[in-house]
Amino acid sequence: MASGYAAKHAVELPLAQIKISEEHFLVLALEAARKLNWEIGPINASGFVAFTKFSIASSSTEEVLVSIDNGFANLRSESTGGRLVDWSKNKKNINQLLATFDQLRETDNTEELSAKYEELSKSFSSQDSLAAFQPNTSKKTALGLFSIFIPRKGFFITPLLVDLNLLVFILMVINGAGFWLPDSESLIKWGANFRPVTLQGELWRILSCCFVHIGIVHLTFNMYALIYIGMLLEPILGNVRTITAYLLTGIAASTASLVWHPLTISAGASGAIFGLYGVFLALLTTDIVEKSARKALLTSIGIFVAYNLVNGMKGGIDNSAHLGGLACGFIIGFAYTPGLKNPRRTILKYPVIIVMAIAVTSSSFLISRGIPNDFPRYDELMHSFASNESQALEVLKLPNTTPKDQILSEIKDRSLYYWNEDITLVNEMEKLNIPKELHERDKKLLEYCNFRVNSYSLIYKTVDEGTDKYRDSIKYYNEQIVSIFDDLQKKNGK
Repeated sequence: MASGYAAKHAVELPLAQIKISEEHFLVLALEAARKLNWEIGPINASGFVAFTKFSIASSSTEEVLVSIDNGFANLRSESTGGRLVDWSKNKKNINQLLATFDQLRETDNTEELSAKYEELSKSFSSQDSLAAFQPNTSKKTALGLFSIFIPRKGFFITPLLVDLNLLVFILMVINGAGFWLPDSESLIKWGANFRPVTLQGELWRILSCCFVHIGIVHLTFNMYALIYIGMLLEPILGNVRTITAYLLTGIAASTASLVWHPLTISAGASGAIFGLYGVFLALLTTDIVEKSARKALLTSIGIFVAYNLVNGMKGGIDNSAHLGGLACGFIIGFAYTPGLKNPRRTILKYPVIIVMAIAVTSSSFLISRGIPNDFPRYDELMHSFASNESQALEVLKLPNTTPKDQILSEIKDRSLYYWNEDITLVNEMEKLNIPKELHERDKKLLEYCNFRVNSYSLIYKTVDEGTDKYRDSIKYYNEQIVSIFDDLQKKNGK
């Protein structure tokens, strides 16, 4: 499901202190990254993204972000793929970048840097973000890599699933979703799992989210894991059991996420992939897999699963989906076992598949129906709140020539009325069965409305009495209102 990152190292440089302009710093930093053979991602006037050399064998890379703002250069190297420890690799990346930057700075003069920046600026709007992932390999290697996308006997379903996930991602990007990190609106549009939307008659998202990914890095690591387990598992299960296991464990994983995360936008194939690993772990406890390979595979797969579950305890990773998929896969694996041991007895194959499909889908439906769903009512109240707020603020649009009596009437009969109406709405919201995060926001909204009422009451007195003795109190209330705005924006990630 949602991919997250932890290990990182960041440095902030005041450009005035190192005596260089923002434009020249960008040029030299970009040249330094290229000299280090990093893959360059998007570039614009405020910075660029680069990736250290990616190895599919070790699934290891770091994202390096160089951003320039208000005379400061912010350099950050962050591990991708959910590593718990980076062994100072991110710090080394930043140190290498700065050391190379210093070397290049000694050989470039101001005129050359200005010319390079002018040339670079021409490519800001046309930078091809896909270029960073174009492989530089021989024809033979390219053909070998390409074969993992071609369905064939014994390895048919896995390539189809990989191709489908890739196709969905490509269509998302073509239609405007972010290549590196799609926004929430794009994810929901393309079928991500989000409780407020899913429970409003869109339960199909429980399955569709298994084919939607949160950027190219998320997709890359998930597809690598899918190919690996698919190569091991599909020859044992066959086509029908493999696709059934993927879909059913994906549904179970998404349902677990739906229960556990009321406000998380969940997407990705990792829940279903964990499900396939669960199926394989179950089979490794039986004699279906050759005994000589069983111990080694059980150890390696077990370590992989345990590491990723521990890694999933940090923020940004939907571990509930991993656990839900894994548990469902384990059950399915044991359900498949009798049929795999007796392949000629088809009664042990298709009836089991049908029973598992009915059990998982019906359980998912019943669990989803049992989740409290006050989001539609909350959304309705929030729309009314916004409408009332707009009405209450209309007094601020009155021209300076407005008669005193009209101003007083507008404050009393419109502004104060609607602010008090909003207080009533917020109190009603507090009675709903909604996540803690929304209740915390409601408390802030209630404070906001009360400050507005106090401020407007004093403004009324100021106009009515023709005095400025309430000026400091009004200023205090307005400062509190601004503070609440800032707090709400931070919590919303803005």
